[in-house]
Amino acid sequence: MDSKKLAGEKAVEFVEDDMIVGLGTGSTVYWTILKLAERIKEGLKINGVPTSKDTEQLAIKLGIPLVDLSVLSKVDLAIDGADEVNPNLALIKGGGGALLREKMIASISEKFIIVADGSKFVQSLGTFPLPIEVIPFGWELTKKQIEKIGPINPILRLKNNTPFITDNGNYILDCYMKSIEKPEDLTVQLNMIPGVVENGLFVNMCDFAIIAGNNDTIEIKYGC
Repeated sequence: MDSKKLAGEKAVEFVEDDMIVGLGTGSTVYWTILKLAERIKEGLKINGVPTSKDTEQLAIKLGIPLVDLSVLSKVDLAIDGADEVNPNLALIKGGGGALLREKMIASISEKFIIVADGSKFVQSLGTFPLPIEVIPFGWELTKKQIEKIGPINPILRLKNNTPFITDNGNYILDCYMKSIEKPEDLTVQLNMIPGVVENGLFVNMCDFAIIAGNNDTIEIKYGC
């Protein structure tokens, strides 16, 4: 079985009746959403909260009942993917551009589960470029402020040779670093910069990660 499919479907085992479930974005949690739709047809009763417009459209297509984030104060369980996961379960997310909504939902979740294939589990974050969502106004200035933090190379994300626009109408700067030794410190530094909306470091948020390897193996990892 495809390792992404294996990890994504495994997460559905933690979903129970009457839960409010955060529905993540990406190629691994896609399989979670498909499996949830199957379970709903079999009688599972949940409401989903999508983290992106793409996920919202998929959930509607599959018949998953949705609830608006504005009426909630908490989410029972959120399931999402990651671009990198380290042994402490610090994450880099945002490769798909949905990091702000993903973090908003994760922040109010009673339990936050990451699903990923083995290639996403790394000893040190930073090989994958760190996405930072910034407002379009004066983004060049915001970029210069980010560069002052240290050896960071922010590049404006493009799509079809024009700036990539998030679901929130913002830009993304993908920051290239050799490694991120202190993600807790960096996330605070970045979010103190005017013009930065949010960054793709998810620190002290993930409860456990479902990592699928080769030969249909699954490992559930808890923070060190």
